[in-house]
Amino acid sequence: MAQTTTTTTLRTNLQLGIYKVIDPFVKVLIKLGLTPNAVTSIGFILNVGVAIIFITGAEGGSRIDFSYVGWAGGLILFAGLFDMLDGQVARLGNMKSTFGALYDSVLDRYSELIMFLGICYYLVAHHYFLSSIFAFIALIGSMMVSYVRARAEGLGVEVKGGLMQRPERVVTIGLCAMLCGIMSNYIGGDYKLFIPGIRYHVFETMSIFTIPITILAVLTNVTAFNRLRDAKKALEEKEQA
Repeated sequence: MAQTTTTTTLRTNLQLGIYKVIDPFVKVLIKLGLTPNAVTSIGFILNVGVAIIFITGAEGGSRIDFSYVGWAGGLILFAGLFDMLDGQVARLGNMKSTFGALYDSVLDRYSELIMFLGICYYLVAHHYFLSSIFAFIALIGSMMVSYVRARAEGLGVEVKGGLMQRPERVVTIGLCAMLCGIMSNYIGGDYKLFIPGIRYHVFETMSIFTIPITILAVLTNVTAFNRLRDAKKALEEKEQA
């Protein structure tokens, strides 16, 4: 419990620090007349762009050309910024609404689904079949993290926390995709690391992107199950009260 509290505190402090940085930009958006829903829509459109980049790289790029992965990673991070901007626009612009909160949650799910569609398409097209399975498992976990929280709130209890909430997922995928694209320029797109005595390579350029996705596949589902456990405990306490 202490570790969870510490993690939550660190996450909150980091979030507050980011808000201080982006607030001037938020005020510009408000002056331009953008509503929170408009900002949310822009984030969604950018994530469609992420999927288009991955699909274009799958259809037009070679297996050792990771420039598409790098550009997609940069756009993932930029699109993720709008996830924070819409909430701040609502708060600072005094434009909070119940529908706005629902709209934000729905488009966040669509954005993540579309992003993973592009990733899975790219991995399958370039024959990273095992990694594509882990990407799909990561997608399942990502959706269940959000679903368990939403369903629990519908039953009157609140479950938050976990290692892989949406901001962490966006940053992990975006940074690692961008790093993969950058590093391919230095180590080469066809780099492979072999260990004597092992028949197959243990690392390649694409691993910079796929290993974090594999970790994501595990941690998102662990987070979802932990939230389910916490919801069970909270519901039992509520029934006994």
